Amino acid sequence: MKFPSRPVLLGVVAAASSAAAFCPRTTSAHAVSSAATSTTKRGMIANILDLLAGGGFDPEMVSPSEALPGRTQKMPNIDGLRHYVLGNKLEEVPEGHKVAVFANGCFWGSEKGIWRLPGDGIHSTAVGYCAGFTPNPTYEEACSGRTGHTEGVRVVYDPDKIAFVDILRWFWEAHDPCSGMGQGNDRGTQYRSGFYYFDDEQKALIEASKAAYEAKLGGERPITTEIASADDYEKYGGLWFFGEAYHQQYLAKPGARPYCSAQPQGVSVPDFDEWNPFAGNADLTEKHRPKLPESFWAKHAPKRGCSVVSEPNEPILESSYL
Repeated sequence: MKFPSRPVLLGVVAAASSAAAFCPRTTSAHAVSSAATSTTKRGMIANILDLLAGGGFDPEMVSPSEALPGRTQKMPNIDGLRHYVLGNKLEEVPEGHKVAVFANGCFWGSEKGIWRLPGDGIHSTAVGYCAGFTPNPTYEEACSGRTGHTEGVRVVYDPDKIAFVDILRWFWEAHDPCSGMGQGNDRGTQYRSGFYYFDDEQKALIEASKAAYEAKLGGERPITTEIASADDYEKYGGLWFFGEAYHQQYLAKPGARPYCSAQPQGVSVPDFDEWNPFAGNADLTEKHRPKLPESFWAKHAPKRGCSVVSEPNEPILESSYL
């Protein structure tokens, strides 16, 4: 028998450690159902065996017909809950505000980077499960890879104070969008990159920025970010399901584990005017023009190593870059 090389074995250990840390089997506060536990164990073992066999460890999406059944009743995850840092109710969308939903690795760090954006434009952020096939999943079910969901972030923002393009730029620069089914040591379909649109303007901006960023990254590795309409998931109960209360704004809470698996590439998204999909429409161009200046990105852009975990919890002050 040919034994795996040391790097492969180290990869096995890393994958197993990550899965054990983020797919808890049992805890006093959060008991895991036997079905989800069994599925998680099977998926984890299969991934490790794939590594030992010399496979590429790129997990496959579960099909809708094979996904866990879930439940019809809404999970009481965040009823009445307010944002731990910003203070606003997580579920509300005030008049004139918009919603953005994306996924770029473990949702703890992904969420913190967004709620810290300056200018009072972020009303709330929340973590949850998006773009899957199982209605009202639990964390353990989503973590098993058998629901089709990816760990995501829901952003409620005021477009008069912060642009969708600003959120989109942070999304691209805060992770490695070319990493397939995973991010860093977190491997599995539940960690895949994705951005989901609610209207044609969001779709155009996501697709145009993707093409521009892929070229800026060099084009050697294609961007694997999933881009899909929120409407595509209505037949599965909806695009978005809120995560449990203990995951919300996790990194801001006392005793939080300072973990982030994202892999920022240290490459900036090209200037908006270079890829603006509305170049022939002055009104739409001005509507979506970035509101955060380059001085902000020069000082606060995501850095290699996912430095967001060590940053203050409060939103960034405009005085720090103007």
